[in-house]
Amino acid sequence: MQDQDLIKILVVDDRPDNLLSIESILERESYTIVKASSGRAALKILLKEFDFSLILMDVQMPDMNGFETAALIYQRDKLKEIPIIFITAHSHEEEAIFKGYRVGAVDFIYKPINPELLRIKVGLFVELYRKTQSLIAQEQKLLLANASLQREIVEREASELKVRELNRQLLQNNIHLKAVNEELDRFAYIASHDLQEPLRKIRVFSDMILQRKNGEVEVNKYVQKITNATIRMQQLVSDLLRFSRHSIQGGDFMLCDLNELVKEALTELEIKIQQTNARIQIDALPSLQVIPTLMRQVFYNLISNALKFRKKEVAPEVHIYAEMVTSPEYLRERDNGNYYKIFVTDNGIGFESQYVEDIFVVFKRLHSYHEIEGTGIGLSICKKIMEQHNGFITATSEIDNGATFIIGIPEKQLLPMNIA
Repeated sequence: MQDQDLIKILVVDDRPDNLLSIESILERESYTIVKASSGRAALKILLKEFDFSLILMDVQMPDMNGFETAALIYQRDKLKEIPIIFITAHSHEEEAIFKGYRVGAVDFIYKPINPELLRIKVGLFVELYRKTQSLIAQEQKLLLANASLQREIVEREASELKVRELNRQLLQNNIHLKAVNEELDRFAYIASHDLQEPLRKIRVFSDMILQRKNGEVEVNKYVQKITNATIRMQQLVSDLLRFSRHSIQGGDFMLCDLNELVKEALTELEIKIQQTNARIQIDALPSLQVIPTLMRQVFYNLISNALKFRKKEVAPEVHIYAEMVTSPEYLRERDNGNYYKIFVTDNGIGFESQYVEDIFVVFKRLHSYHEIEGTGIGLSICKKIMEQHNGFITATSEIDNGATFIIGIPEKQLLPMNIA
């Protein structure tokens, strides 16, 4: 709100004596009086100064009268709020009065000017100006406060979103830690049970050899048992290391022909395929963005399992084929998009469907290693690799009716990826 000595009044009159008279009447109020001797002079002043509280303007002026001047003043947005009081000698000309109000006048003062009336009217409009300025200032404060409040709301909402995201991540981390702890428990079981068993056999049969209580044939038998136990322990340690490596390695995604990766896996299994007289059928597979070394490991493990869990006296048959699917039923936290299902079917011994989740748990076995060799790590490695590919692995099977393993891979990977 402005102080009284900052109240500016523009007085417009073509007669200097009238300007002097008005200035004298308002002098004791300590207003800042700016004088203009014509409408054009007033417009020139108003081009540079906009902070007038009131304009007192004579109606009858040469060249440009008060009404014309007022009309030009109010054409400018910055000047529309300045009230104008017309000073006129024609107190009984209603048409002139109506015209004045139409162009924006707020009041009239008639000549000869009554000093007290002029001071009262000017004082009223000055006070109105002050209140208006105060309201404008309050409005600006409210707008600023509202803007500040809006920012606080936005910041609070952002903070709440951040807290929710942190809670979500914490929940995921807890789930991950729980899974890791379960793996560690199984790891401890392997260390305390499976690894100790071949070591115990090595110790027992080594003691028997050292005691030499048996003949050469018996010694050879014990040595063979020691060798078998050593091979078993070496396989366990090797698979444990492989599982551990897949926890920390990933590699880069590349567009790869899956047919080539399957052929490379078959090359590694060539001897086993020949020994079992296996028949492998591969239909056309797509080219997808994968980590080649890891995806080759998936095909190797699945085909190796098909050969391992074969029926006795029946040659293994393995069929590998692909199918595009649009509904991401197994893909988590992904938008709808195409992905491929890759099927690996066999005619082996199969398993009960109730164990479909168990077979992908690290170190979980459905058969004793005395029946079928292995450590129960291969499928858990496959699951981990498919998670690194934002995909999935599952299976369907029946006892004595073979098994079908299904892996899902997105047609397009979401990059950048976190391969951890």
